[in-house]
Amino acid sequence: MSLLHVAIIVPFLWAVLTPLLSGLLRRAHTGWLVLPVPAVLFVWFLLRIPEITQGKALRSSVEWMPSLGIDFTACMDGLGLLFALLITGIGTLVVLYSIFYLDKSKESLRHFYVYLLLFMGAMLGVVLSDNLMVLYGFWELTSVSSFLLIAFWHTRDKSRYGAQKSLLITVFGGLAMFAGFLLLYAMTGTFSIRETIAQAHDIAGQTLFVPAMLLILLGAFTKSAQFPFHIWLPDAMEAPTPVSAYLHSATMVKAGIYLVARLSPVFAGQAEWFWIVSGFGLATLVYGSATAIRQTDLKAMLAYSTISQLGLVMSLLGLGSASAFFAGAGDSLLYAKATAAAVFHLINHAVFKGALFMAVGIVDHETGTRDLRRLGGLMRLMPITFTVALIGTFSMAGLPPFSGFLSKEMFFTAMLNVQRLDLWSLRSWGVVFPAVAWAASVFTFVYSMIVLLRTFAGKLQSDKLGRKPHEAPLGMLIPPVVLASCAVVFGLFPNLLTYSLLEPAMAAILPDLLAQGERFHVSIRLWHGWTPEVFMTIGVVLAGAALYKLYGRLNVLQRPKTGGLWLNRLYDGGLGAAETFAYRLTARYMTGSVRHYLIYIFVFFGVALGAALLLSNGIRFDTSRYAPVSFYEAAAALFMTAAAVAVPFANSRLTAIILTGAVGYMVTLFFILFRAPDLALTQIIVETVSVALFLLCFYHLPKWKKETARPRFKLFNFLVAAGAGAIVTLIALGASSGGAFESISHYYVEESYRLAGGKNIVNVILVDFRGFDTMLEITVLGIASLGIYALVKLRLDPPLPRKPAEAKRTNGERVGGTLARSNDVLLKTISRAVVFIMITFALYLFFAGHNHPGGGFIGALMTASALLLLAIAFGTSAFRGIVPVDFRKLTAAGLAVAFLTGIGSFAFGAPFLSHAFGHFHLPILGDTELATAVLFDLGVYLSVVGVAMTILLTIGRDS
Repeated sequence: MSLLHVAIIVPFLWAVLTPLLSGLLRRAHTGWLVLPVPAVLFVWFLLRIPEITQGKALRSSVEWMPSLGIDFTACMDGLGLLFALLITGIGTLVVLYSIFYLDKSKESLRHFYVYLLLFMGAMLGVVLSDNLMVLYGFWELTSVSSFLLIAFWHTRDKSRYGAQKSLLITVFGGLAMFAGFLLLYAMTGTFSIRETIAQAHDIAGQTLFVPAMLLILLGAFTKSAQFPFHIWLPDAMEAPTPVSAYLHSATMVKAGIYLVARLSPVFAGQAEWFWIVSGFGLATLVYGSATAIRQTDLKAMLAYSTISQLGLVMSLLGLGSASAFFAGAGDSLLYAKATAAAVFHLINHAVFKGALFMAVGIVDHETGTRDLRRLGGLMRLMPITFTVALIGTFSMAGLPPFSGFLSKEMFFTAMLNVQRLDLWSLRSWGVVFPAVAWAASVFTFVYSMIVLLRTFAGKLQSDKLGRKPHEAPLGMLIPPVVLASCAVVFGLFPNLLTYSLLEPAMAAILPDLLAQGERFHVSIRLWHGWTPEVFMTIGVVLAGAALYKLYGRLNVLQRPKTGGLWLNRLYDGGLGAAETFAYRLTARYMTGSVRHYLIYIFVFFGVALGAALLLSNGIRFDTSRYAPVSFYEAAAALFMTAAAVAVPFANSRLTAIILTGAVGYMVTLFFILFRAPDLALTQIIVETVSVALFLLCFYHLPKWKKETARPRFKLFNFLVAAGAGAIVTLIALGASSGGAFESISHYYVEESYRLAGGKNIVNVILVDFRGFDTMLEITVLGIASLGIYALVKLRLDPPLPRKPAEAKRTNGERVGGTLARSNDVLLKTISRAVVFIMITFALYLFFAGHNHPGGGFIGALMTASALLLLAIAFGTSAFRGIVPVDFRKLTAAGLAVAFLTGIGSFAFGAPFLSHAFGHFHLPILGDTELATAVLFDLGVYLSVVGVAMTILLTIGRDS
């Protein structure tokens, strides 16, 4: 594992440690504990710039699921480095800002910083992952963590609504993107982004190419709030201002921009890509800027400005793809300049938008409002905040000498160059592009002036403010001042970024031009003569000033906002209709009857698998290879059948349980006859625990009503049961007699000891060859035990008081739900010795399992049986005193041991859950084989004991 992997993992590890550290240092603000993480990472990424500028790409891979082509491969080129610097650099300033913005006495800071670190790590994972599946995993984690951040003030309805909307829309796009990745894999046979780019020319004409492109763009557009998927972004403003500043400037909304830039080498040669990306970008630019001027909330106005600016960057990436049409020609670098403008404006937007959000947060924090109708005249009272806002708004409006002016001029240049591109008769009406860009820039100028002048100029309205305004504390001012200073420095000295960040990022986005000998030499100047771009800027200022003056006279702020509401109504209506349909559909089949649920399951099971058997040509029933049936096997089968048939005719629950147990014990006998001791041990212990569990459940069931009349024969029930049994029988016969596939058993027999160091093939399969399955199984068991615990403990209605006659029972019966209360001295005395013997045998099974019958699962069940006997003999309350163990925590400890054992293989460059073994000479024991699989088996042992005892003690608890 390289330092690149460590850089991705550190935020997640620190998120785990943050609650512990904040508990130890209660007086300190949690933010001070978190601040070093992004700061150190930013410095580390900053020190990587010399390597990246030399054309090197840092790359490291850790095997994860190599058979599926999924490895944790981290790669950092110019584009990845740029985003990593934005994520960690602005992340550092956001954490510092939040320390002074959030009150530790009123806010749940542990939760806030855990969510923030998860979000930071997920974003780093997105921009530094080379594997599409790993990228998708981090992508969805950004949606989940942003949901938690937006809903941080979860007591507010608007916060929950905004969080839900952002999650639904971005996850919907993420699933579409996932499907697009699978289509790319179907065409290329690889999940590696680098290898996919290398095959771009070979897959361009394939049938799946355009569908893959559309699905991936859907994911990018939803994440980066492109029209019409932008509606989640304004509602995300319900998050605390530090979150808004981070989401809008450097992280969440930039993920879609990153994806489009990263996959441009794959799709940029297609006309569809050019039109969709640039078209949606321009539509978003115009819509966002036109809607922003109608907002009355400062954060809402900045939210729509973010939508607008994201559209600008997206349109530039679309225009930059035009260079692919001229690869090798003299005009190729002309269109590549649009990509340079996109990258440069990406940096500028992160700088000035972060500063503006923090300035707005200061205004809200110090005045108690963000409503433009109540603000004004804050320039004298908050001079530093005003200066930050002035630099941010002027840069956003594209005014000199700030950095936004330079990237806006480059944007105009790219739009003017579109007219040279002869694509789908674009030359005839290419003037539309610069005209739309100019109009949107006018609106941008207007809302920039609204943010600045309506907040800081004019008359102070003290009576409308929530508190007396004053300048923010120094700690809250430092982050926006740093960002505003960057906007000035990048504007006066733009070439500080060209060689170090812009050119390497362009090389990653447009590798084809480099391959053909082209070189990117980006030179940005503050003044480049009286060009059309300068006259367009002058026109923007004049038209924007006139429109701003008209805006004030029309009292736009006093009018109700109607723009864009139809999209929100469409979302709300669609969500409401889906919920109504789901409720009605669920109400039809969720009847509360277990019988109905079993019928659904068995009918679907029978129809689906029966149809598969009928339509399959490879299944045949060949009994020629079957061994002869012995007398003992026939007798056991006959007894098992008789016990199973007798269950429906039982007159009491106890009889039914005994008959069911008899069936299970007969299965145990079959395992013994077939020489499968591991399965026999497991079956007999499971059956014992299951019988005890059934008996415990009796207390929660209504009284058994013995039918006086003859029981009715229900034909439908009989047909369903017979059909399910017949299908299972046919599948078993077909699987055992068919020869469609060669048996894999020989492989396990030959390789179990050589590869895993174990002679017990069953245990080796569980902990080594199929260890991933076992890990998922114990995870599901742990979740199930917690679900049972929650269901039993959760009482929606208070229990009805029992009658005295019902509460008083004879010895040996349940009293108040207790496991057993018989004061049987003989049982208590014998159980003490038997429990000791059972646990000793359980430990033997655990340690011997790798080479002899046994293992962690069987040993755990034996231990649970011993503890169950102890609980039955002494009662639940006394048992908790004898064995003071929280079995839910024991389950968690077992899962942690199992997962950490799997992760530990990464330290040796091996795939997840790889095991090692060897022979060592130990004192007293002599030559001894040691295997790391025992550690994983220990996790299985602990988790299974915890699960079994959690369920048993929860159901059989004392009242």
